[in-house]
Amino acid sequence: MNSPHRTTSGLWSDRLGRPATRAAQVLLLLALASCVVFALTRLSLLVIPVLIALILAAALAPVVRFLRRHGWHPLLATWATLVGGLSLLGLVLWLVGREFGDEWSTLVGEAGRGLDELERFVTDGPLNISPEQLESLRQTATDALTSDAAQSGALRGATAAVEAVAGLFLGLVVLFFLLKDGRRIYTFLLTPLQEPTRERALRVGERSVDVLGGYLRGTAIVATVDAVAIGIGLLIIGVPLVLPLAATVFLGAFIPLIGAVLAGALAALVTLVTNGPLAALIVVGLVIAVNQLEGDLLAPVVMGHVLSLHPLAVLLALTAGTILAGLVGALLAVPIAAVGWAALKEWNATAPPGEKLVTTTPPADDA
Repeated sequence: MNSPHRTTSGLWSDRLGRPATRAAQVLLLLALASCVVFALTRLSLLVIPVLIALILAAALAPVVRFLRRHGWHPLLATWATLVGGLSLLGLVLWLVGREFGDEWSTLVGEAGRGLDELERFVTDGPLNISPEQLESLRQTATDALTSDAAQSGALRGATAAVEAVAGLFLGLVVLFFLLKDGRRIYTFLLTPLQEPTRERALRVGERSVDVLGGYLRGTAIVATVDAVAIGIGLLIIGVPLVLPLAATVFLGAFIPLIGAVLAGALAALVTLVTNGPLAALIVVGLVIAVNQLEGDLLAPVVMGHVLSLHPLAVLLALTAGTILAGLVGALLAVPIAAVGWAALKEWNATAPPGEKLVTTTPPADDA
């Protein structure tokens, strides 16, 4: 007669028990990940400033290292980099904000008129959509914006402003210490690990910083080129509000996939009203051409293999970030996903042969 121990172990080692064990492991990992995500969303006032500080520190770290190699004191190099980087960022935001502040009402008015033009085309054109259907869709959107949830969220604006100021100061303090003692802090956190694991974790950290800094610097370069190219095109076509529209393109480039589409749609709407349908089509073609140039030539050259993610992974990360943290989540989701994937690959690449993850190379796409 079989013992209870043998019977129980047999249940988990037979043909059905092995996949059941794996499923239980997967469910346990998913539950752990869900708890972590829930905790991070509840601590957004702490997490978001720290994440932004990490991204900025990764982008500015090469400047600090350069100054230290040339004989600057660590504290002086940190302060010079911090003040210089924040001054440059503040100058860019001030220029963009000034253009939006001066032309915001005009830009909104022109975009609204462009939407009216599209509405007339939809109702009077070949799409055969009745005005009643459009009015129903508009009323649904209006009800969503004026619902009790939206109004109660608007009433929390003062609290959100206080939290934003607190997060700003927290982020600045964290950024300063990351620039000054980032490697020392990371090494201290790895102290409990054994020596081989600690060395691998150090290499993973260095690779993550390279990917994060390269992503931010590369995105800024790509955004600048996109804004200049589209701005010159709008200027040649004779579209008004060139500077605000170019600034919109620059900001939209930091949101992968959808940012460029929304900025191009806004430029096309303004052109439709001010210069007519033909000019609007030219602007659409210009935006598509610049985006194709960016995706096929500029981004691979500038960013290299920093963002080695499939577009579907980018889309899923973007969607998840937006759901969890709104606009800030949309800005942070893709670099976090890129760093996570790079860290996983680095950990696997530096692992002993017996510990490496089992990976397969996907077949190449058909030409």
